[in-house]
Amino acid sequence: MTGYSLSMSTSPNIRPSLMRAAASMIFIVDDDADIRDALVGQLNSADYDATSFASPEDFLDAPIPDVPACVLVDVHMPGMSGFDLQAALAERGRTLPLIFMTAFGTIPMTVRAMKAGALEFLTKPLDEREMLSAIETALARDAEQIRVVAASADARKRYATLTPREKETFALAIGGLMNKQMAAELGTSEVTAKVHKRQVMTKMGARSLPDLVLMAEQLDIVAVRKR
Repeated sequence: MTGYSLSMSTSPNIRPSLMRAAASMIFIVDDDADIRDALVGQLNSADYDATSFASPEDFLDAPIPDVPACVLVDVHMPGMSGFDLQAALAERGRTLPLIFMTAFGTIPMTVRAMKAGALEFLTKPLDEREMLSAIETALARDAEQIRVVAASADARKRYATLTPREKETFALAIGGLMNKQMAAELGTSEVTAKVHKRQVMTKMGARSLPDLVLMAEQLDIVAVRKR
């Protein structure tokens, strides 16, 4: 295919946030070289870091940087389809937001894509505003996912530093027990219970009890309530 023209033109009405791409990556997967080149050029001109692949197989062989990212992928390609790529990424545990592209979409195809977790379904030739809006949403979603994963990993690392008694205190604290009640459950003095609780808060980096409760949810720790 030659002479491919995207339905895009730089518009002064596009919000500045749509033209921003701080430490992010956009992957384009399409078997049409003209489309790949046009999209990379358009996104680079909008200050996005974009790179392209001729097939899902090539994309899956490439490393994915640990930065907010999304994938613009054609639905119909020789070999693996966009749906196959979506399934392969899910199996690898890297839930990159996918934006599907197609020249002849159907309602059943769109429904299938959305049920499988696609963020958006765009029709070629792509509209600039729709594409950039979808990309902005996708990058924000992936940034939040990365943040959540990192927070969970940090919480697990911190939890591993707690002593057995501090872990008991952790479970009691998130159960809403007062210091006196925790002391009774631990079989120690109220002063000692306070010390354990303070140590837990410090080691976990929790500024408040709600912070500790959130960490407990990330760690799947069950609260111990007053018996």
